[in-house]
Amino acid sequence: MNLPNKLTMMRLGITAGFAASLESYQPFSCTGALLLFGLASFTDYADGAIARRYNLITDFGALMDPLVDKILTATALICLAARESNGHAAIPAWVAIVIVSREFLITGLRQLAAAKGVVLPADRFGKHKTIWQIITILYFLLLLSLDEWIRAGWVPQPSFLNVLWRPVGSILLGLALALTVGSGLGYLWRNRHLIEDR
Repeated sequence: MNLPNKLTMMRLGITAGFAASLESYQPFSCTGALLLFGLASFTDYADGAIARRYNLITDFGALMDPLVDKILTATALICLAARESNGHAAIPAWVAIVIVSREFLITGLRQLAAAKGVVLPADRFGKHKTIWQIITILYFLLLLSLDEWIRAGWVPQPSFLNVLWRPVGSILLGLALALTVGSGLGYLWRNRHLIEDR
């Protein structure tokens, strides 16, 4: 197994640690989850960059890299939908449902393609979708972490926090949703030959 593929599998292990941290409700568990998610996101960038630079692209990597990305983002979204902040879920559950459903559909399409001997790598639109999903998740994890730092007395509560955090979060969620749904529909359309009856 080459280095990019090892990084991909390492990201899978980090995802488990991230979920355990965010669900533990221990002191600074959100901060730990933020750091782990940031590390996992870095490995996503690193494995792709190394694979392209040193021509280490493999069928395993083409299949597993986007799949592990989906596991990471789905785990984060589900955990955030279950995590309460100031009496509200960190993100709405329906947002997590829509995004995770899209990921299941595309994974199913990839499995169908694999059964026919075809490997469907992630496209550029899908990569942009993943980037904005990661940015959105990091934003909400940062808010949860900031709340921990404020309660611990490490930082004073910024006056703008209560005014801006929900509108900015809504914009990021809307953008991530639009890219997720749009890229999914485009992916299905371009590969419709795999599901058409012949």
